Amino acid sequence: MPDPNDSSERGVRYTRHGDGLEFERVAFFTDAVFAIAMTLLIVAVAVPALSDASSGSDLLGALNDKGVEFLAFFIGFVVLGFYWLANHRFFAYLGAVSSGYVMWVVAYLAFVAWLPFPTALLGNYEGNPVAVSLFAASAAVVSTLEALLLRAAQRDSFFRNPVPRDAYVHAMRTSLLPVLFFALSIPVAFVNTHAAVAVWALGIPGEGLLDRYKPASFDDAFSFRARPRPES
Repeated sequence: MPDPNDSSERGVRYTRHGDGLEFERVAFFTDAVFAIAMTLLIVAVAVPALSDASSGSDLLGALNDKGVEFLAFFIGFVVLGFYWLANHRFFAYLGAVSSGYVMWVVAYLAFVAWLPFPTALLGNYEGNPVAVSLFAASAAVVSTLEALLLRAAQRDSFFRNPVPRDAYVHAMRTSLLPVLFFALSIPVAFVNTHAAVAVWALGIPGEGLLDRYKPASFDDAFSFRARPRPES
């Protein structure tokens, strides 16, 4: 039986040096999927059709009718933007990945690419609790997969710097915090869809509050500069 603690069983290890090209391909592919997903958000907002193409009032009225779709676009863009920023920082902390780890990245990117669809539903059916709940559930899955990537990186020592347990626990709590608010918004959506959307915004002050309890080792562990690991 394969040893679950043996990282060699999880695939070839690609580091920033040596097999650095493979490491960079994973980072570039991730950025490309985010760029496409964020672009698709606006593609889903169709240009309105007018009976009188020269009528300014008709165009203004049609654009006003699409106000909710525009709002959904910006909500989706902000959510994906936060996920990209978090992923961008995360890759900066990594010193290596493995072929097994890449499979988790692909699963994560599948839900990133999926997010424009529930965003479009949100723009067209903002008063429907199912549409709001589907967006919340989809975003929660992305956050959950982020936490699983963090766990795998810590387990297989992929970080450029050793991460103490207290710093790792804080990072895990930060990754899972959006899951809490997105999950909480689902039952709220069946009472009031607008209140459910407001619950999503609570994640921003929530993260700020959590950051106040950040351990002293966190900034040192999650640094962009790699330090030599202590010899065992």
